[in-house]
Amino acid sequence: MVTTVKTEEYIIAEEPYYLPAGIEIQTFEAAYLNQIPVLLKGPTGCGKTRFMQYMAWRLRRPLITVSCHDDLTASDLVGRYLVQGGETVWVDGPLTRAVTVGGFCYLDEVVEARKDTTVVIHPLADDRRILPIEKKGEVLTAPPQFLLAISYNPGYQSVLKDLKQSTRQRFLAIEFSYPDRKFETAIVIHESGVDEPTAGRLVSFAEKTRNLKDRGLAEGASTRLLIHAAKLVVSGIDLRNACRTAVNLPLTDDREMSEALSELMQSVF
Repeated sequence: MVTTVKTEEYIIAEEPYYLPAGIEIQTFEAAYLNQIPVLLKGPTGCGKTRFMQYMAWRLRRPLITVSCHDDLTASDLVGRYLVQGGETVWVDGPLTRAVTVGGFCYLDEVVEARKDTTVVIHPLADDRRILPIEKKGEVLTAPPQFLLAISYNPGYQSVLKDLKQSTRQRFLAIEFSYPDRKFETAIVIHESGVDEPTAGRLVSFAEKTRNLKDRGLAEGASTRLLIHAAKLVVSGIDLRNACRTAVNLPLTDDREMSEALSELMQSVF
């Protein structure tokens, strides 16, 4: 059985919208120039993937993104032999393609992948910068333009789903959080087209939900959810129903917590 690997592969032609919160752009560029792999850590929906898209555009490199899951195997990343048209042919995996073209390979939520999967990235993530392809008896050397990036959310990972020190200490880490109020409001306005007062109220609501983290909520409302709610408002849905549909219900299935979120919403709106 061949596992389905969800990947996105493209060259980004237009500049993605990204507002820097600190020195993350300069840090990433320094890592790229020095051929150091990058670990992005931060909560759900805070801009890690958008940051990778922006840096791929800025540095003019193709970006291959892999959405990791618990059935992801090393062969899914490296490649495998498949039968096509009655012949057995080798098909490169996304990691091999990224090495071959000198692109960025971004493993999103890498801790969701099987433990043996992370081992395959170790030779690429140290000074060897090689990718052994055991099934073909080949070893690829990554060009200077290749960069390996991984991401994970340390806020809700269990002990069983955490990065080993042998993996962590191969990477430079950039920490992400939700933008401050001014920046987050600007992002919601840009991405949805909603007016500034409404965007400000959405951000205020999100800040209150984030205070409930570890007090009934695994995560507070992400910037992504705020954008979803704002888009509903722009499409004619009233603000309270937009928040309920795009924020409250996705955050929790617990009835009491949902009611608490509704009360928070009432206090803001």
